[in-house]
Amino acid sequence: MNALEALIIAATLAGSTEPASPVVYDDSVTCLAKNMYYESRNQGTAGWMAVTAVVLNRVNDDRFPNSICEVVEEGPTRKSWKDPNVRIPIKHRCQFSWFCDGQSDNPKNKTAYNKMLGLADAILSNEMPFYDITDGATHYHADYVTPAWAKTKTMTVEIGDHIFYKWER
Repeated sequence: MNALEALIIAATLAGSTEPASPVVYDDSVTCLAKNMYYESRNQGTAGWMAVTAVVLNRVNDDRFPNSICEVVEEGPTRKSWKDPNVRIPIKHRCQFSWFCDGQSDNPKNKTAYNKMLGLADAILSNEMPFYDITDGATHYHADYVTPAWAKTKTMTVEIGDHIFYKWER
């Protein structure tokens, strides 16, 4: 990341920790912010941007759903026993593990989550330029595991404790 990018990101994040009045974000911003929060909140700005790049790269790849929320929430579901019209993600089978781990999806660290909301909103509203620092990655995993699918993808970069991959055509 060059100095200009760092300055833009810092300026965007500086004022986004606690909004003066409640801000209502659209679903895309909320889905992207939650994914950044749960997948990379301990990574710093580079990790947040890399995880965001994977989501946006998937949205733009016809092998994945075409909306941010559909990408983030992708995975097999089952019918709810309470309401057959409701679909529930199958535990531990989602593309992004936090979405179907059985835990609450309400962020506990509000300060960190508000940073993610501000960054997601700035990216999606084009208030700040977005650079894909993953070189087109559509997949990633933590560096302490080696999923079977990693052999079928091209590694692009390692950022923090995540390794990123491109899915070649």
